[in-house]
Amino acid sequence: MSIAPKITSTKAIPVNAASARDYDLICIGGGSAGIACAKRAASLHNRKVLCIERSAYKLGGTCVNVGCVPKKVMFGAASIHQILSHDARHYGFDVDDGGSGGRCVGGDGCGGDGKGGGGGVAMKFDYSKLKKYRDEYVRRLNMIYSDGFVTSGVDCIYGNCSLIDERTVQVVVNDDGSGENYGDGGKTTIMTTKRYTANNIVIATGSRPNLPMGEGISEHCITSDGFFDMDTLPDVAVIVGAGYIAVELAGILNSLGSEVHLVMRGDKPLKSFDPMLRDGIDVEMRRSGIFVHRHTNGVSKVVLDDHAGCSKGKKNVTLVCGDVIYGADVVIMATGRMPNTEYLHSRNNRTSSSSGDDNDVDDDNGILWSGNTDGMGLEGCGVKLNSTGHVMVDEYQNTNVNGIYAIGDVCGRVELTPMAIAAGRRLADRLFGIDSRDRIAKVSYDLVPTVVFSHPVSKTIGTCGMTEPDAIRKYGKDNVRVYTSKFSNLYYGIFQTRPEDKPKTLMKLVCAGIDEKVVGMHVLGMGSDEMMQGFGVAMKMGCTKADLDSCVAIHPTASEEFVTMGVWGTSSQETGARVSPLGGAAPGEPRLG
Repeated sequence: MSIAPKITSTKAIPVNAASARDYDLICIGGGSAGIACAKRAASLHNRKVLCIERSAYKLGGTCVNVGCVPKKVMFGAASIHQILSHDARHYGFDVDDGGSGGRCVGGDGCGGDGKGGGGGVAMKFDYSKLKKYRDEYVRRLNMIYSDGFVTSGVDCIYGNCSLIDERTVQVVVNDDGSGENYGDGGKTTIMTTKRYTANNIVIATGSRPNLPMGEGISEHCITSDGFFDMDTLPDVAVIVGAGYIAVELAGILNSLGSEVHLVMRGDKPLKSFDPMLRDGIDVEMRRSGIFVHRHTNGVSKVVLDDHAGCSKGKKNVTLVCGDVIYGADVVIMATGRMPNTEYLHSRNNRTSSSSGDDNDVDDDNGILWSGNTDGMGLEGCGVKLNSTGHVMVDEYQNTNVNGIYAIGDVCGRVELTPMAIAAGRRLADRLFGIDSRDRIAKVSYDLVPTVVFSHPVSKTIGTCGMTEPDAIRKYGKDNVRVYTSKFSNLYYGIFQTRPEDKPKTLMKLVCAGIDEKVVGMHVLGMGSDEMMQGFGVAMKMGCTKADLDSCVAIHPTASEEFVTMGVWGTSSQETGARVSPLGGAAPGEPRLG
């Protein structure tokens, strides 16, 4: 569903150096988008910039605090656990977990004599240490961003912000300037209200997890944010959702040793991804021991388990379909995100489904908005939101109000950190750049490479461009050619298991037209997160299947499959690739040079 109105103008509000306003630019939000825009405008274009964030402890936004960064740390921990507990023995390492799976949730290691039960090197895992080290790293990043404002010449203030008019913001800060109280013991804080003016105001307030409605859900469930507050590793975890957040959290907890139940509304996870990826990760989740509950229509209620002998805090989760999951230590709702266009006032008309998907939230399954945005002052300024509460913008990030712009997740387009950063930088260039190209600078939402950090580590997902069904719908079945490959990574070559039991890497090229332009690349397998960046560049440059065929493979790697797909012996480099026809050349005729 498109949220952008027709383009009205590509011109920014002129910056008047003689203006009496306080700043050239005010960015509301200190996440990836706001920081990128503010620093670009101040350091590269020498403008006077103010960035407003709710708290110094939230600098960096979702990505740094409760998203990409801590998630990748947890992904790393789960990957190490998998290697030690499952893979190491195939390489001759005797790592003994003493029958516990290497799982320890206490404060000072697993105790015991450290020898395990089988004579090998005992493996210990202390979740509390992992959390401590992870959180310390995040705090360091908060400080790095704060210091970055100083070196870039960006003023920063912490507090709750609202728009007074199209050129004025109001910020409520506390007496220590941090915006929020952390560990103040409940003491009274003096609040101060300040106003600032600017020629240009950018809304970059991001998004937050949606906690759906249902009996006991708000009392007994957490969101993906709460996942990073967990002090112990749960014995049993229920994750509600079918998007990439749910898949990633399920894989992490499963790999660390938790019993994981994934509850989804539909049949398979990752609704918007290529069928090959959806089928592949679905199979692998079941193989790895995740309990997948399908066609549930979501969660109807969550209650504490009051049975005699039940551990305190255990929860029973009743699904709409009637099934019940007993004895969960934690219930995580990964059922989509909502924009922070109204985070300063009460939610309104929220009719969210407690279903299992966290992607493709729409009017039927998401948040219905009445247009009341008084908390942030958007309505008073005339800024239009769509039915899901996202700020409506055109391709140049203009809202319908001159001088007010929106970037990042608050717009509801491609909600990824690199996209938010790119949008912020392009907007700063367009507003303040002196080059003619700057005046039409805009971010491209086409061919965005992305990754799902799914587990086991052999099943991470990398994808860029169109799915096979999307390409067929756009170009027609007769104009689309698909190449696939399925193989076991060399990493698993010496595993003492049956060949059919070894994890398989899946790859797909989606090509369109007589030139076989590559319009989609999809990988499910080890290393896909790193390999997709370079292939993403190739796709942005318009590469064809013949271009890939002409590239000599790096061997032995998984990524070489992308340049060797085809009938064996027909490639000019004799690596198994079939050189594609180009410009009407006869099938099999090589393109040289």
